[in-house]
Formats: sequence, structure tokens, C-alpha cells
Amino acid sequence: MPENKKEKIYIIGIEGAGTSALAQIYAGLGYEVLGSDNGDHFYNDVLKNKNIKVLKNYDGKNLPEKISWVVYSTCIKKDNPEFIEALQRELKIYSYPEALGRLFNQKFGVAVCGTHGKTTITALLSQILKESGIKPSAVVGSKVIQWKTNALSGEGNHFIIEADEYQNKFQYYRPWAMLLSSIDWDHPDFFPNLQDYKNVFKDFVAKIPKHGFLIFCNDDRNALEISKFAKCDTISYGFSENSDYKIKIYEPRIIGREGEKKSQIFKIFHNKESLGEFEIMLPGKHNILNTTAAVAVSLKLGAYPDKIKKAVSNFKGTARRFEFIGKKGRSILIDDYAHHPEEIKATLKAARDFYPRNNIITVFQPHSYSRTRALLSEFAQSFNDSNEVIILDIYGSARENSGDIHSEELVKLADKYQPGRVKYIATIEEAIKFLKDKLNGSNIIISMGAGDVWKVTKRLTK
Repeated sequence: MPENKKEKIYIIGIEGAGTSALAQIYAGLGYEVLGSDNGDHFYNDVLKNKNIKVLKNYDGKNLPEKISWVVYSTCIKKDNPEFIEALQRELKIYSYPEALGRLFNQKFGVAVCGTHGKTTITALLSQILKESGIKPSAVVGSKVIQWKTNALSGEGNHFIIEADEYQNKFQYYRPWAMLLSSIDWDHPDFFPNLQDYKNVFKDFVAKIPKHGFLIFCNDDRNALEISKFAKCDTISYGFSENSDYKIKIYEPRIIGREGEKKSQIFKIFHNKESLGEFEIMLPGKHNILNTTAAVAVSLKLGAYPDKIKKAVSNFKGTARRFEFIGKKGRSILIDDYAHHPEEIKATLKAARDFYPRNNIITVFQPHSYSRTRALLSEFAQSFNDSNEVIILDIYGSARENSGDIHSEELVKLADKYQPGRVKYIATIEEAIKFLKDKLNGSNIIISMGAGDVWKVTKRLTK
């Protein structure tokens, strides 16, 4: 807590998924928080609702005279004028993961990590604990639809975070417990190979104290390997027969009229004892795994089974994770954050299961040149469940301005696996213009990627 209510924190790059959540946590603790950003302002409404001031450009003059400390997003470059101003004034400066770690390490911290599923698991776990009266603090990498925000500032002893491995942010966190979902090589601009990527998870798992616990996906070979480095109790979940939390799956089903409500029904067994039937509105086998992970952690933290089931069945998901954007004409518009080949395959398989008779059109925006180059062959083979594929220009993000690959190279290779189905369209504006003629068909149009491709489906609804 601040020593007085006038203590100020300034955040450079405040509208990131993590920094915006951290800003809300600080505000909940009684700090005065403000900051700056010149990006897409995806979290501007969230910050505005919390009365957190956001300046729309970077300027050294933005920094107030009195500041307790400055936090900067890891996307911020060291030539940023506000960063330079903070250095010249010899202010306390913390990177986002450093600042988050300072709060997280004061509580019983539960880190949700892995290549895939982190956001959904963190959000659902936090929602279960919230409905169970455990009052957690939480930082989620996307807006939780029921919260209309991406953070909880709870009074309880538990702090749940979506722990990002990129740039080894793990080094700043001291988790009491951990959830490990899956491991697939990612972020090749920072981790040159799979072994280097796995090593940061091994080191992270080894930090859990003996009185803590690790829950990991038993179906994932790499997660199973990494679990051996834990010095605490380990608990497994998955479809595998020897999992501590074993899943028995049922087919996705439609309740009521066609398209009115879609859900999945499945059972979980804990050490061969049935925990009963669970219903989720999230599509795909991967979301059954994500739900089981959240259930396992919740039970370990003392949540009651009836509260867990109710929270699970009511959970509406998070923004940009198979998010229903709306209907236009006869077409359904969906947005998804998938930006890794395994995520694309899982999302499109889920779409095909939920919409077996519809024509699926995927608008994919590759994210980062290094990832596209390193996983080019895998990306090219990711679209089997899509009837049509549009590939946009690569979104370089703040990490990379350019690279030695172009989207047309991906289109050419993908066309070998799905002849005639893959099309190159350079920009979001051109894609929207092309898709307007498709809206009167019975199509499922999915915008997909970690950049600003969400604008395609959002603008098609208007």
C-alpha cells in the first residue's frame, strides 16, 4: 500500500495487456496512476473506467514533477523520450515484469504458464476463485468478457498471473504454485531453439518451493519432461489414462435452436473418482484441457465443487479467444488470437466441430518475421479445417521492423497443401472490401493473429 494517497506511478506503454492490468492493480491499492501510449488503444476503455489518465504520445514533458516510480513496457525502446527523461531525473524505474513481480511475490502467487492456453486458464481460474469468495488478485492477458477488464484487485492472499516466457520474464517471479499447460517452440527472436525455450520453463518450475505445487498437462510430452524438475508435489491432468485428473470427452452439442447456444459436455475423474459432468461454452478439445487445468488448481486452493461447476458453465471466455463478434447478413464473425501453428490448428478444428456444415473463411495475419520464418512449414500446414484462407502482410509489432520473409512465401507454400484455397491480400482494408461480398453466404469468417487483424471482423459488423 502507498504511504500516502498522493503517491504517483507513471507507466510508459500503459495500454499493453500486462501494463494496463498492472495499472488497475496499482489503482486498487490506492496509488494515483497515469501513463502514455501511442498504439491501438485496445485497453483505453478499461483504463478510462478506472479513472486512469492516458496520454496519447510519448514526450518527456509528460512525466509529472513528483513520481514514486516509473514502469515501462518491455516493448518500449531505450530511446523513448519518456524513458530518457526518467533516467536523466534519476527516478526509480522498473520494467513491467519487475514491477509485477514486486506485487506477485508478496502473496501466494500462482503462475499460469505454457505456450498455449495461458489466457483462458488464468481467466477461468480467477473467475472460479472470485465466485468462490477467495477474492484473488489477477492479471490476465486479455479482457475477460464477464469482467469487462483484464485484472482483479482482490483482498485475498492469492495472486494469479498469466506468466509470459518471452524475454525470460520468469526471472522476476517467485511462484508458490504453478500451472504448466503445453510447450511448443515459440519466440524464435529470443529463443534460438526448442532446448533454450524449454530451459526457461525448467528453471521456472524449479523455483516452486517444496510446500507449493505444480499442475501440468500430462498429454504434452515437453510439459511432462519439464515437470520432473519440480521439487514440490506434482499433479497431472489430461486425456491420458494415467492422469491424476482424467478427462472423458463427449461431443460438442447445440442447445435450443440452431446456433442459439453451443457447448461441450465432458466428465472429469480425479484418481478414478468422478467429479461429475462439466459444461463449457468454449469450443475445442484444447478448451476442455484448459478447463480441467483451472478446475484442478481451484480444488487445490480450496474452492467448492458446486461453485466450480457453476463458474465453469457460466464462463463466457475472453476477448480475442474464439470471440463471437456478431452476425452480418448470413455470416457469423469470430475473432481469435491464434498466432502459432498449433493454435491455428486447434482453433480451426474447434470451429469445424461447432460449425460442421458452414463454409469457414480464415483471415490470418502472421505475427513477427522471425516466427513466420522459423515455423513457415508448420504454418503452411495449419489451415486444413478452413475452406478459404486469406493471408495478410506480416505484422512486425514493436519487436521487428522488417525481416527476410514475405507473406507471399507463406501463401505459395500453403497453396501446395490446399490448392486454390489460399489467397494473398496485403491489407486489412483490402480484406474487408473483399469479404463484404461474402457476408450473404452461410460463412464463418474468422480473423486470426496477434496483431491488429481483429479490425477485419469488427469493422465488417458495421
